Amino acid sequence: MRTSIATVSLSGSLTEKLDAAARAGFDGVEIFENDLLASPLTPEEIRARCADLGLTVDLYQPMRDMEAVPEAEFARNLRRARHKFELMRRLGADTVLVCSSVSPQAVDDDALAAEQLSRLADLAREFGVRVAYEALAWGRHVSTYDHAWRIVETAGHPALGTCLDSFHILSRGSDPKGIEDIPGEKIFFLQLADAPLLAMDVLQWSRHYRCFPGQGGFDVAGMLRHVLRTGYDGPLSLEVFNDVFRQAEASPTAVDARRSLLVLQEAVGRAVLPEPVVPTGVAFAELVTPDAEPFAALLGALGFTRTARHRGKPVALWEQGDARILVNTGPAVRRDGTQLAAIGLESPDPAGAARRAEALLAPVLPRRRAPEDVPLDAVAAPDGTELFFCATGRPELPDWRADFEDTGRPPAAGGVRGIDHLALTQPWHHFDEAALFYRGVLGLTTRESVDVADPYGLLRSRAVTTADGGVRIALTVGAAPTDDTVHAQHIALATDDVVAAARRFRAAGGSPLPVPANYYDDLAARFEFADGELETYRELGILYDRDDRGVFRHCYTRTIGRVFFELVQRDGGYRGYGAANAPVRLAAQHAVRALTGG
Repeated sequence: MRTSIATVSLSGSLTEKLDAAARAGFDGVEIFENDLLASPLTPEEIRARCADLGLTVDLYQPMRDMEAVPEAEFARNLRRARHKFELMRRLGADTVLVCSSVSPQAVDDDALAAEQLSRLADLAREFGVRVAYEALAWGRHVSTYDHAWRIVETAGHPALGTCLDSFHILSRGSDPKGIEDIPGEKIFFLQLADAPLLAMDVLQWSRHYRCFPGQGGFDVAGMLRHVLRTGYDGPLSLEVFNDVFRQAEASPTAVDARRSLLVLQEAVGRAVLPEPVVPTGVAFAELVTPDAEPFAALLGALGFTRTARHRGKPVALWEQGDARILVNTGPAVRRDGTQLAAIGLESPDPAGAARRAEALLAPVLPRRRAPEDVPLDAVAAPDGTELFFCATGRPELPDWRADFEDTGRPPAAGGVRGIDHLALTQPWHHFDEAALFYRGVLGLTTRESVDVADPYGLLRSRAVTTADGGVRIALTVGAAPTDDTVHAQHIALATDDVVAAARRFRAAGGSPLPVPANYYDDLAARFEFADGELETYRELGILYDRDDRGVFRHCYTRTIGRVFFELVQRDGGYRGYGAANAPVRLAAQHAVRALTGG
């Protein structure tokens, strides 16, 4: 199907928005009136620019407060409309969006609304324009799609149809099944947006918190199925008002938007994409750092052994159980120092995973390698993290470990079994995009967002996982644009006995994150423990959580650069990440940073 995006969904000048939409692969745009008014280009120049970019102008919007008003006011509205229709002719747009009135002058009279909209459509037809009437969720008298359709049907004008907007329909809890009663040819336009499920004024919700389909809590795919059953064959268009998108760079936002429509079309059977290849585990986590020594000491204290070194690059492989950490001190180190830069994902079909990622607009990463190096497919996540698709230990496929030479030291057989989860701090404008990326590209399941109190703000966190927990990634973002440079990433290591693992870590010279005594006093009030159990946790800095499925025990190392490690023990079916303990951990990390200056 053809795809379109409203210019209000992107940041920048109108020219920048058009360029971004075209580069992302959209077929058309909705021109938002404010963007045109602020542009130095004439309507003819905008039309030519769109044509040069291969974009059609699918909609001009919005025209407000037109219908069900006193005759004198309607006469003024027709005068205004005539000017806009002439502008649209110059612009090359043939459909105008008319929103249901919010004017205090509007009266609750469907017959009058139908009659005046019919007269408006008469005028529009003179200019080759169609009128798409949309029910705003906060409209004064018309606020539901079925009410708007009844008025359009009553008017019975060939140049008057309806516009359906998923936000206005789903935010009110309307049943979209009734859409199937509207003839497809009378649905002149379809606008799509998702949104998180919030309890707030619907106008503020709409103006600030919309997001692209698949990033919120609405069943946009379910609504679209009803629309398609009518025979609607117009474009799928995104109209998203979002404070973050308005400030983020237009090009990545446009790619995110286009990806959302590809995933949505796949969900309703209107796009054929390579099948998702769900990863089965974590092959490795790669740290880049200007100084390997602090990590050598930390990994050694955690029980890891440096088992191999890359043949041609300054990359060391550290192993314990099935947990593998690469420490890279090469030129790939970024200016902000030590960080978790790459993840190797075990894949049943690495080539198929790469095809899926490329089809969903993920940047394929060129890899600097010698002729003898193992070929690995890799793509970039929205935050720049490199994702490698691996087939570790499978003789029929290339194994990334063939690029490494053994040191002669076997992997340690300590208490760490593997990597339990990875936590990636997202740039403030990529949080929603990241959730859609990992769901759409990798086939992971997204969990509900949770808010975590930080001493200096608020963090949002959202996990993406495989069904069996073989891959767990926690995405976090701060409340302000600078937060992503403050909060650290981390690697959580799975163990069957966190007490023993913590003791070995301390005995080997490791420095655990100190936990305030007040935390353990609170634990004693909330839970019952066996004799001596709580005292052990207090001694070792172990935190504790429990849900209806099981128990979670975990402790942390101190941070190096932007990275720290976590030892975790899951008992029973515990599925969380210890979110209840996150404020204590964050406060402790801030306290250590204040003391050490790092």
